[in-house]
Amino acid sequence: MPILLYMDKLTYPMRINKYLASKKYCTRREADEVIKKGKVFINGRLAVLGDKISQNDVVDVKWRAKNCRYYAYNKPRGIITHSPQGADRAGIGICRRDEEEDILMILPQALKNVFPVGRLDKDSFGLIILTDDGRIVDPLLNPEFGHEKEYAVTTTENLPGDFKEKMEEGINIGDCITKPCKIELISYNKFLIALTEGKKHQIRRMCGSFGLDASGIERKRIMNVRLGRLAPGEYRPIQGKELQDFLKALGF
Repeated sequence: MPILLYMDKLTYPMRINKYLASKKYCTRREADEVIKKGKVFINGRLAVLGDKISQNDVVDVKWRAKNCRYYAYNKPRGIITHSPQGADRAGIGICRRDEEEDILMILPQALKNVFPVGRLDKDSFGLIILTDDGRIVDPLLNPEFGHEKEYAVTTTENLPGDFKEKMEEGINIGDCITKPCKIELISYNKFLIALTEGKKHQIRRMCGSFGLDASGIERKRIMNVRLGRLAPGEYRPIQGKELQDFLKALGF
């Protein structure tokens, strides 16, 4: 059955590939491939690359997106990650030193052709989502959507008395003031932090504003997906209700 897509509150005219991507049907690169295969029609006319659509156009897509895979993976300490901006860039343009191991180098054969969504710096560890679905990259990583990521943090020194209050309000880390976050104190030098943004080395820089060194940063949760008891290097599929809730929260 054809899939009919109608313009709603998007800015138009816009390119057909951007339109399909904005509807979270596929990535722009995937849309181009579908168009090349003659599976997209605009008002009954076969679409071509570069076509633009306006407010009253009807887009007919006679193609179904592939069945995508989603995994929760526990990244070990000492492994670097580079998240592509979409599925078409998975594994491309990765910059690393010769002695460094990238996450794509250590994944088992069963996870071939997936890529990490988001990053954990080399000395951090814990949950990363692996997938071959480029559609979820922007809605998951863009801070405008406000999706939480939770980390367990250990510091080398005791936390000051005003740590929770000031961290939750937002910290000046030099180039910006961080958004409000949630802090749960665990012990004299351990806490949980739930963020809705991901500036480079943000947690380390936030701790640094108190003169603290974050000696351990473990990501425990991304939205409703939890690390659980996965050991470093282990993975599990995200499926069933967990996957349904995850995708629904991302707008799919």
